[in-house]
Parts: sequence; C-alpha cells; structure tokens
Amino acid sequence: MDVIHLLPDTVANQIAAGEVIQRPASCLKELVENSLDAGATHIRVIVKDAGRTLLQVVDNGSGMSETDVRMAFERHATSKIRSAQDLFSLHTMGFRGEALPSISAVAHVEVQTRRPEDEVGTLLEIAGGEVLGQSLCQCPVGTNIKVKDLFYNVPVRRKFLKTDQTELRNLLTAFYHIVLVYPKVQFTFVSNDEILMDLPAATEKQRIESVFGKTGGKPFTSQLVEIAADTELVSIRGFVGKPEAAGKNAQQYFFVNGRYMRHPYFHKAVMNAYSGMLPGELMPSYFIYFDILPEAIDVNIHPTKTEIKFQDEQAVFQILLAAVREALGKFNIAPAIDFNRDGELEMPVKHTITNELPKVTVDPNYNPFHQHNDAIKQQRVPATWNKLYDEQPDFEPQENELFPLGVDELPMNQYAEKYIVVNTQRGLLFVNQHRAHICVLYNQLLDQINESHGISQQLLFQDVWELSADDMVLMNTLSDDLRAVGFDLVQFGQNSYSIAGVPAIMKSADAIAVLKDIVDDVRLSGSTAREQWRKRIALVLASKAAIPYGQRLLEDEMRSLIRELTALTTYRLTPDGKTVAWLLTDDELQKHF
Repeated sequence: MDVIHLLPDTVANQIAAGEVIQRPASCLKELVENSLDAGATHIRVIVKDAGRTLLQVVDNGSGMSETDVRMAFERHATSKIRSAQDLFSLHTMGFRGEALPSISAVAHVEVQTRRPEDEVGTLLEIAGGEVLGQSLCQCPVGTNIKVKDLFYNVPVRRKFLKTDQTELRNLLTAFYHIVLVYPKVQFTFVSNDEILMDLPAATEKQRIESVFGKTGGKPFTSQLVEIAADTELVSIRGFVGKPEAAGKNAQQYFFVNGRYMRHPYFHKAVMNAYSGMLPGELMPSYFIYFDILPEAIDVNIHPTKTEIKFQDEQAVFQILLAAVREALGKFNIAPAIDFNRDGELEMPVKHTITNELPKVTVDPNYNPFHQHNDAIKQQRVPATWNKLYDEQPDFEPQENELFPLGVDELPMNQYAEKYIVVNTQRGLLFVNQHRAHICVLYNQLLDQINESHGISQQLLFQDVWELSADDMVLMNTLSDDLRAVGFDLVQFGQNSYSIAGVPAIMKSADAIAVLKDIVDDVRLSGSTAREQWRKRIALVLASKAAIPYGQRLLEDEMRSLIRELTALTTYRLTPDGKTVAWLLTDDELQKHF
C-alpha cells in the first residue's frame, strides 16, 4: 500500500505559516512591506488586543485588479519576480509569494483594494485558506487588509503568544524596522483606538527623533554623530552614538537596500571602532544604512529576510570600521592612538601605505605615579583577600553560628571605605557595604510594592519624561507597581509622563534617569510576569539608593546595617547573584603565617 501523498493546500499553508507568521509582528512586517512595494506614501497600521483580534494595514498604493487580488493568496504567486535569475537582483521587499497565503491559512482575512484606473474595487474574504466570497465594492484607491482572529484554527500557536503588552512591543519593534528606513513615507500606528505614533514624511535624522523622542531632556539625535563612506563596493551612511551616551538598552539598527537586517559580524566592526571608549557593559546606539548592488547580497536565506549574506563581507567590514572611526575622530571623540586588546600600540595607517609600521609592546596598566602605592597595598593585604569581590563565599552564614551573642558587642571596622570587617566567632567577616545595603533595601522595597505602601517624596518642580512608543507601552505596564513603591506619576500627553514625586529613599537621584534604568532593566531581563518585573523594580531602586563605595560610616551605622542584613532570611548573595559577605576563617589566616 502506498503511504506517500500530497498534503492539501490548506495544511501546506498552515505549515508554511509556522515559518513566515510566528506572531502578530510577523504579520505586520509582511503586510507593510507589501504596501511599500505597492508604492504607498501613507500607511496606517491598526491593531486591537496586540493583533490577536485585529491587525489592519491601510495604504494608498497601486491597489490590485480583481484577478490579482485572488491570485495573491495562492502559494508562490508574486508580482515581484518571474525567474530564478531575478533572485539575484531584487528591488522589492517581498518576493517569495508565501506571506498572504500563510496569513490567510491561520486567520480570517478581508481585503478591499482598488487601482487608480478602476471605478470600483474588489472585496475578498478568506478564512483558514478557504475563499468565502469575492465581490465588487466601493473603496478608495489602495489596499485595506484586515487580519482577524490570528491563529484561531491553530490553538497551540495562539496559546504560546505572550501578554498583550509584550506582543504590542514586538509589533512596535517590527514597525520601527520599517519606518526608520522609509522616512519619506508617512506612517500611523493605532492600538485599541489610540494613536501611538503619527510619523510625517521626513529625513532620516528627523524620523529617528520622531520615533525615539528625547532623552535626558534633549532630542535623542543630539547624542548621535553622522557617518558616511562612499566606495565602489558599498555606500554607508547613518549615525552612531557618542560614547558618553552609551547605555544598557542602546538602539542598534542595520539596514541594507531599504531592508532591516541582523548582522553580528558588522556589529563587531562597530564595536571595534569604539574599542577603549565604552565603560563597563554599556553599548552605543547606531543607525547604519548600506546601499549595495542587489547582486552583491543574498536575502533569500530565511523567510523572514533579516539574515543577509554579503558577497565580500570582509571588505565591507573594513569600510564600516573605518567609517565609524573617522566619524568619532572627526568630532574629537576617538583618541588618535589607542591600545588594542593585546596591549600593543596601534598606529593609524592609511590603506595606501604598503609597508607595515613596527608595533611597540607596552603595558597599558602601567602608571609610574601609582606604582609605589600599589606595591605597599600588595605587601599589606594578603593575596586571598584580593578575591573578596569576585569569589563566591565558601560558607553559609547563620546568625546564631557567627554571632551567638548578637552583633551589638562585636568589634567592627571599615576597610577601604568599601568593606565592613566584623570579628566573629569563626573569623573575620568581610561585608561589602554597598551590596549589603542593596539586600536590605531590596526586601523593604519588594514589601512596599506588594503591599502598595511605598512612601513618596514630592518634588519641588515636576519632571516631564518623554518616551518612545515602545517604552510608553512598557511604562504603562509598570506604572501601577511604580506608584506602589512611591512614584507619583500621571500620564501627560500621548507619549510622556509627569513625575510629581519619587520614593523617599531616592533622595536627590534623577527621577527620569532612574525610571529609564528601570524600564531598560525590565526589557533586557525579559520579565513578562508581574512578580518578575516587581523584583526588577525593587533591585534597580535598591542599587540606586544603597550606600555607595567610598562613603565613611560611623560605628553605629555599620552596626545597624549588619543587624538589618543578618535579620534577612539569606544574605550570602545579592538578588542578582553577587557576593555580599566573605569569611576569612582562623585556619585560612593561619596559613599565611
């Protein structure tokens, strides 16, 4: 008996939908790209319930004929290419003919479309891949496509969608990928009857500012510098962030020939250009646009078309690296000479020079002015103690074991204005004062959030924080818990909040900067459950308000902090896993003598 058979088109389309349409954001991307290919100058995106109930795209493009609109929902039917050779000279966003049939296989779809030369338009209705009806209708020029009840017939896929807030942020991310590279097109984004973004036609820099608004009271674009490089292989233009504006949640975008792309190799080129200029784990923002011959790239690697292969990646890497370095140097941001990771002095060399310059090996950590003090410190402090900051503690501290008589009578001192040293029954306990205070404040703040009894301190002058659309969505999600911990917040306009009060523990901290850190931290942590983001809020606030390094503590202050710390259920690690206390036992100390 034969066992191999052809799958019905409806089943095949549902399988294809798993690759092309993974969530509402995937649907938005495909529909808006079709509108761009149709020459639209104004595109409206309308969503309800983050695209679950409705995702609608309305454009004023070229529209479709009665025959074309029906053919558009057949698998591999496309107006973009006619032969395999066309894949190597693509000038359109879509070309595979998979998106519309994949969408219609997992949703109810209604399309109204009309060409400029037609007096009436066409109405087409499809559900689950089956045509329900087609008729003439009155409609404006262009295409209006409604996708309703996405994944209604694939309950497993619908079940695995995230919360509405998360899916809405994904929609806005996909929207950014398009609007940032088509500034001359007017875009509108409406969610649950509220206009989140209304972007007029503009320049690339104006569009970036329209999307990301202000940061620290200044236009987002004020922290960017322009880059440009024009070669026979590729033209590169765009903007990169100043090093002092780097942050944890940087905006990083690559575009090639009007298409958003991910490219880790080119990201490395940008980061190499910033070598030695970025503190800690902070990242620069960048918006970089590549123009290259279509035949020099391959976008047909994956249905999402965000993974793009370049024919000569190494050459483009070097051009990009040079362009970013030149831009940073032009604005007196980059040093003329910097050290590479191997500790070798790297001299700038023009590409026209063929003879290599000699490299001088140096020690980038050498400082003749600090040598004497460092030597004294190394003689005074045993090597074991130097691991205080990094090593996980090798004990499970119990108050009744370390402090059988409590902490009130034990001698304690402060070392290096960073550690509290306590003479315990088992040895010397070193406590990181900043991290210890984080633990104490974290537990207090978490209780305040959960019980909604945070204490607010009113500001003399209210601050107004302008946010980007996706930050606003996340801020709306967090606002109730932020109010519970002591922030006095009122939505002020479409994409801004007025801040009238802050948690009492913040004292003189910058309210907008702290709130931005909270939003960035929640986003980067991927917290989607309320319990998770409450913990992130408490941790960020505790870290901001905790006793800083370098602050001299009185004995009563040290004793009070240790008493509060040891009253916690656990104080071995901070909530994010960093060492708080380390015990130098008598046996370990004796080994050095």
